[in-house]
Formats: sequence, C-alpha cells, structure tokens
Amino acid sequence: MCSVRLSTLIIRGVFVALLCSTAALASDFKVLVESPSRERVSGVQVRLFRISDNAGVGVQTTAGDGTAAFPHLADGQYRLVVLAPGFAEQSLTVTIPKTETVSIQLKLATTPQTVVVSATATPATPEQTGTSVGVLTGEQLKTINPVSAPDALLYIPGAIVSSTGRRGNLASLFVRGGESNYNKVLVDGVPVNNPGGIFDFGVVPMNNVDRLEVERGPESTVYGSDAMTSVVQLWTSTGSTRTPEIQFGADGGNFSTANGYASLAGARGILDYNVFANQFNTQGQGVNDAYSNSLQGGNVGVRLSDRVAFRLRARHYNSWTGIQSNWWFNGNPELPPDPNQYAHQNNFLASGDLTVSGPGPWQHQFSGFEYHHLALNVNPLDDPDRPFDSAFNSLAKYNLAGFAYQGIYSPRPWAQTTLGYNFEDENGYINNNSDFGITTTHGLRFNNYLFAQQTIVWRRLSVFAGVGYVNNSSFGGKVSPRASLTFLALRGDTVFSGTRLHFGYSQGIKEPSFEQTFGITGTFPTLPNPNLQPEQNRAIEAGVLQSLFSNRVSLSAVYFHNQFRDQIEYLYNSDTNTSQYVNFNRAMAQGAEVVLSGRVANHLSVTAAYTYTSTQIQQAPPCDPNAGCDPRIYGKGAPLLRRPKQAGMLLLTYSRQRWGGFLGATAVGQRPDSDFLFGYIPSIYYAAGYARVDLGGWYAVHHHVTAYANVNNALNNHYNEVLGYPALRANFRAGMRFTFGGE
Repeated sequence: MCSVRLSTLIIRGVFVALLCSTAALASDFKVLVESPSRERVSGVQVRLFRISDNAGVGVQTTAGDGTAAFPHLADGQYRLVVLAPGFAEQSLTVTIPKTETVSIQLKLATTPQTVVVSATATPATPEQTGTSVGVLTGEQLKTINPVSAPDALLYIPGAIVSSTGRRGNLASLFVRGGESNYNKVLVDGVPVNNPGGIFDFGVVPMNNVDRLEVERGPESTVYGSDAMTSVVQLWTSTGSTRTPEIQFGADGGNFSTANGYASLAGARGILDYNVFANQFNTQGQGVNDAYSNSLQGGNVGVRLSDRVAFRLRARHYNSWTGIQSNWWFNGNPELPPDPNQYAHQNNFLASGDLTVSGPGPWQHQFSGFEYHHLALNVNPLDDPDRPFDSAFNSLAKYNLAGFAYQGIYSPRPWAQTTLGYNFEDENGYINNNSDFGITTTHGLRFNNYLFAQQTIVWRRLSVFAGVGYVNNSSFGGKVSPRASLTFLALRGDTVFSGTRLHFGYSQGIKEPSFEQTFGITGTFPTLPNPNLQPEQNRAIEAGVLQSLFSNRVSLSAVYFHNQFRDQIEYLYNSDTNTSQYVNFNRAMAQGAEVVLSGRVANHLSVTAAYTYTSTQIQQAPPCDPNAGCDPRIYGKGAPLLRRPKQAGMLLLTYSRQRWGGFLGATAVGQRPDSDFLFGYIPSIYYAAGYARVDLGGWYAVHHHVTAYANVNNALNNHYNEVLGYPALRANFRAGMRFTFGGE
C-alpha cells in the first residue's frame, strides 16, 4: 500500500514538473499596430512564422485597440508580417521570450505596394497579385471631403463616373469599357447591387468612410455574379482611442447647401465602437434641383478572446432628389427642365462578422448580411413643354440576405490558400404605373458560390490562381477561373528601383435582372425566359510596373482586352406580338492604362492616370431606321455609349499634423451618346469633352477645432457627364469641425 502511494506521488510530481517546464518555455506575445500619426489601427492582419522551418504559427487580426495576441509561444525566433489595408506591408524578426510586446508604426507606400483587400478578398499587395487597384485612404478622404461616392470615384484611375444631373441624381460607373451594371459593389462587406448588377452611386454618403478600393478587371472567382469589370468596396471607420472621442461639425455653401454631422467613437478593453449621423441638404441650381440625405450608422467590435472577435456594422440612408431630367445638350438648353419629377431612396444594410484564429496558421471568418433597398421615382404630371413626358409612378423593392464563410491558410511566408462559400437570397418587386398602363415584376432566386485560390510568392516570381463556381437558381452553374503571374525582371538601383512584368487572365459573369428572367406582367407584358444565361466576359491584361527613386514612386502601364458575350437584348416578335429578353449581343472593349503614383515628398502624394479605351458592338439584332432603331447607337460596329476614348485624372494631397490640402483635376474626352428624342430636336450623337478642377484644405485652429473648405468645379466649367443633364457649376462649402476627448 505504501509503495503504491509513493509511486502515485512520484508520478504527480513528474507531471507537475513537466507542466512547469512547459510553461517556462512558453510565452505570450503581443503586437500593437499604430498609424503614422500614432492612432491605433484595427482590422490589421498579423501573421507569425517560425524562422527555423518557415512554418506558420498563427494568424490574428488586430482589435479596436490595435492589438493582436499570440499566447503560449515556444522560445525561438519568429518572422512577423503585418498587412494593414491602405498601408505598406511590413515584416520584422522577433525573439521569444526576449520580446514580449512589439509596436509597429505603419508606413504609407505607392499604390502597387499598398495592402488592399478587394483583389483577393484577403490582405495582399497589387504588385504580388498582378492586379490593378485604385485606393483612397482615410487621410485622402478626410482632405477631399466628398459628399457622396461620385465625388471620390473621380480620383480612382480608370473610373468613368456619369451622373444624370447634379447631387443625388443617378450616377453610374464605367470601368474598362464595361456596362454600368458590370461592377460588384460592397459596403462593409455587404453586396448592395440590385439583382442584375445595377447600382446608383449618386446617393451613397461618404461620411465616416475610412477607405475606398476599386479593383479593375473581372473578379467573379471570389465575388461571384456582377463582378464583370470591377469590384468597388467601402469600409466604415472604426473607433480607436481609449478615451471616447466626440466629434461634430457643420458646413455650408452656395446653392443653400447645409451639412451637419456627429459621431462618438473609441476603444476600451475588449470593445471598440463608432456611432455616427449625418444630414445633408441643398437647393441645387435651378428649378427642381433640391437634394437631401439622412445617414445613421454604427461599427462595433468585441474581442471575445485572444482568438475570437465579433464585429457588427450597419448603415441606413434616406434620400430625396428633385429630377430635372434631360434638357441641356452640350451647352444648348433645348427643353425646359422637368419641374415636378422626384426620386426617393431608403437603404439599409447590416453585417455581422465572427473571426476565429487557429488552429495554427488558419483564420476563419463567418459572416451574415442583409441589404434592403427601396426606390420610388415619380412624375406626377404630364408636362406639355417636354416631348414624351408623361405621368408615372415607379416603385422597386429589393431585399438581399445571406451568409458567407472564408478560410485563410498561411503555412509558409511564401504561400497562402483561401477557401470560401457564399449564399445569397434575392427577393424583389417592381411596379410601374403610367399613362400607358400598369406593369409588375416579382422575382425570387438563390445564389450559391464556392471559390478556392492559391497565392505563391517565391523569390522574383509571384503566381496567383483561383477558380469559382456559381450556382444560380435562374441560370444554373457557371465556372469562373482566374490566373495571374508577376515577375521581377530587374531589381534596379536607387533611381530605377525595380521592373516587374505581369500577365493575367480572368472570367466574369453578370446575372440577368428580375425583369429579364421573370418577365413583366400587365398592360405591355414581356415573356419570362427561364433559359436566359448570364452575360460573360473573358479578359486578359498585361503590363509593366516600374518603381522609381527607392520605391517612392511607381509608374505602371497596362493593356487590357475584354470580350463580352451573351449580352442580353430586348426582342419583339411581330409574328406573335410578344417580346422577350434573350442572349444575343456581343461586344469588345480594349485599351491601355498608365498610372503614376507615389510620395514625391514626406507629406506630398500624387496620383496621375491616363486611360485609352476603344469599344465596338460586334453582334446585335438587325437595326432598321424605319422601325425607329438608330444604327449609330444600336447597330453592329457602333461604339458603346458613354465610354470616352480618352480620360485622365490628377490628385495631389498634402498632409501635415496641423493642416492639409488637395488639388484634383479630371479630364474626359468626347464620348458617344444620344439625346434619345427621336428627331424632336436635331439628333445628337455625342457628349462634349470636359475638364474639372477641385481643391480644398483644412487647418487645425486648436486641438479641438478644425476649419476646412472645399471648392468643386473651381473653374466653373459648364458641362454634362451624360448628354442632356447639366453638371453642377462652381460650388463651395466651408465649415468647422469640433473634437473632444480622444488621444
């Protein structure tokens, strides 16, 4: 009995000794990430690799207080890689247990070396993935001070913004010759396209937006349907100060413009938060040009443990816009503006993300999201002074809900695998009531897509390959592959700091709209087409990236070619007196982009871009002028409307601790367009080219008080982005911003 008790005590002692020795060899390691101005930064991916065998040890994302923790690390040397969207990638070597805490101060970089998310749905640099991405950081957005998304998109290389009027009017985006519904748009990770890819940028408020990214090229491998020629993403600001920060302010300008806003943000312990509101009003320029928009939102994060975090984000904006319609054609007021038409939108979006790090080099994200969109367009009266003007009432309601999973596996510093699944439930209702009758459309469909992608960076070579599978309850299954390769041909010297070649191939798809798939019932019905296929794009691009002056400046030149197939066309059958949407058209868009970006001085950054685009309709239904079809617009061989052959932009931003400013210029050449008035006035087939200059700045009068002013269209140029719809003339805003608390 005594021997048994003795042996038991010995075993227990050995076990305790082993635990103690293991604890002695294991240490906790913490990383603190700060911006160049020493503000704590959340949402930064931190990867840790063991140097002895290059094995991945863990992947974490910084919480609202800018920290990420790696508990129970064995003693040894590790390589730490920090990937903060909007900043340069950074890495350093740490020794455990000698180092328990590391503070990383982020650095700004040229666009190709800036970490982005849109290109691969995970943090990576464009020069590694061979993608073309335009970025506006929080610092730049603060200086530009845009009211709505079109004011910011102007300064994205390769982005052509076309607004049908002034503030709050329908604003479309054309990228690389694609249609305006070929852009996948996400706000805080929530897809906000109407079914069929349609999205109105004109009423998207930019208050409390921390970053804007536009990836050019098909991205259906990761994002599924609608990512035909670009992906556009916006992210809401996150609270970061340990002391709560209260910010409020107001500004005003000509055209009876008034803008007010307030926010409360901070980060303490396991919680970070940012709640905000904004109200913008203007009477606009001329008859029926008023616009108002109310915004409320929030961004709250909770770190449940060292490895688990949850984030909830929501935005709601409610707008009212007076619609002048088309009346001013390349400087000639051929018609009076519409005095009574108006549009109303009510949009709500929300997302919840649960991030789980581990085991080992894995990181998992589980997301749920919902988007509700209501759009009402009303013309209450017939206007006899305007041709083809009749009373109508159009109401569209869409609801999109879904969930997603994404897993990131980083076993080595030079390799990363990403797997994902996304489910979307689309439900929509459209009702049109006019002098010509009543029509209705209702649709319900489901989207499922799976994707996998692999990134390998080895010495001078970087390879990216991915494949996505989309299954849509309307058109069935489609596979969308993507591959790119970059090669550092020359390492260079101080002046010519490296020459990188890249090549890419990708495919994109766009689902049909509800009217196209489910048809239209009512006075003038359109037959449903359950066999309708998605529109498709096969794209190639090739280019060269030259880094200059020790990587402070980069110059890139890219050739792109898009082949659009199975484009959907409305056809009328005179034999059966029926109409239906069918896959028929084919078109081509090709061109070149040249982009110069960098920091020419410590506080001065520059982005300059030139884009050349050539488009052509390659296949279309027969176009008979006697039947009201104009071959210059719809016929085979015609260019695609509203795509300029030449466009350019320049953005200079200067930022110091107490003041900053910007100068921006955009130039858009003549582009094909139409008055669509069918001979009421002499037919017009183009929109004249134009140039626009914007400028602004801010000055910290006191730690708590900042004065700012912005002037858009400073040279008072009279132009139209879309033929018939005059743009706003010179307009300015000036105001004060007050900040209390914070750090």
